[in-house]
Amino acid sequence: MKKILVICIGNSCRSQMAHGYLALFAPAGTQIYSAGIVPDGLNSKAVATMLEDGVDISHHSSNSLSEYEGIDFDCVITLCDTVKEKCANFSPNAMRFHQHFPDPWNARGSKEEIEAVFRSVRDQLKTYSKEFVMNFL
Repeated sequence: MKKILVICIGNSCRSQMAHGYLALFAPAGTQIYSAGIVPDGLNSKAVATMLEDGVDISHHSSNSLSEYEGIDFDCVITLCDTVKEKCANFSPNAMRFHQHFPDPWNARGSKEEIEAVFRSVRDQLKTYSKEFVMNFL
């Protein structure tokens, strides 16, 4: 049974969306976790954007990376460059994967423009998650 940890800064958007897709695509029994350096609460726009694609992450919580110290992860995925640098030694035996994604939490503009950013990042994370599962699990 594989244990996968997905990390971003606030564990509010990107890592939550990736967590949802990894849980959807991964083989049964795979344990998916997500965390942030500075947890900022689950973002309601991330929840709504995922629901548009049929994935319910409303039950997720925003967790601190420190909550997972001592867990022997098989894979650690970092979703932004800052986190990659700060988490280089977290779970030292894990295989490391990194892909930087824009943070939709920072989106500005009209409601439609912000929604478009969330959808774009969601779609990128969906593709990444599907490919990750196909290639590494």
